[in-house]
Amino acid sequence: MSVASPCINICRMNGETGLCEGCFRTLDEIAGWSRQGDDEKLRILALIAQRRSARVTATAAASSLSPTEES
Repeated sequence: MSVASPCINICRMNGETGLCEGCFRTLDEIAGWSRQGDDEKLRILALIAQRRSARVTATAAASSLSPTEES
């Protein structure tokens, strides 16, 4: 089995999170991808799924906050 790269060609690192905004990998994960075995790639893909889910949850929570009204 060969695990495909999660890269979607939106290669922009987020300075706050240290993650690529396209594939949600760290620089070390990106740089080492071609040398990793399938088990490690699958572990990274599981981490990516968790990171994406956390991002969606955080975004949804932020968008549900209503602005405060000025008196």
